[in-house]
Amino acid sequence: MASRAPTNSPGGSSSSSAALLLGRQFKQMQTVKDIPGISCGLVGNSVFEWEIMLMLDEEQDSLYGGGIFRALLTFPPTYPHLPPTLTFTTPIFHPNIYAPPSGAVCISILHPPEDDAYGYEKASERWSPVQTPESILLSVISLLGSPNDESAADAEAGRLWREDRKEFRRRVRRCVRDSMEA
Repeated sequence: MASRAPTNSPGGSSSSSAALLLGRQFKQMQTVKDIPGISCGLVGNSVFEWEIMLMLDEEQDSLYGGGIFRALLTFPPTYPHLPPTLTFTTPIFHPNIYAPPSGAVCISILHPPEDDAYGYEKASERWSPVQTPESILLSVISLLGSPNDESAADAEAGRLWREDRKEFRRRVRRCVRDSMEA
């Protein structure tokens, strides 16, 4: 992914504190925080939308290892007070990722920092401004290997994870093969 000089905000306000923070975090992800298997670049030259590529090896994740998964990390103008969204653009079969064409990741740390209306999550499990793009991506990589089937975004994937691991693994490996051809 080519790295470009970032613009500051979706509205063009160069004094946006969110844009300044994101610019700094993007630069750190590009230089200081060389995290194996994670690559990021800007979409449309805006610091508010990042293209992410997760290149997982077998040691990182035995199910999704070998896969090359692309995603968009989209930040609101109110970042870091509200969470970004992470959406896979490469189809991926997982209980906590909505089925294509959505691809949205459902993970507690990306839910707004408020009490859950359904009582499933505590506010402390949800978004906090101390989270960073790095911590989000590391959490998602961890989630790939350890799905939360109690709160499945993809009901079919959740059911297979619980009831038929052999079929679940077969479907995941097909996604991995497809991701390498994309």
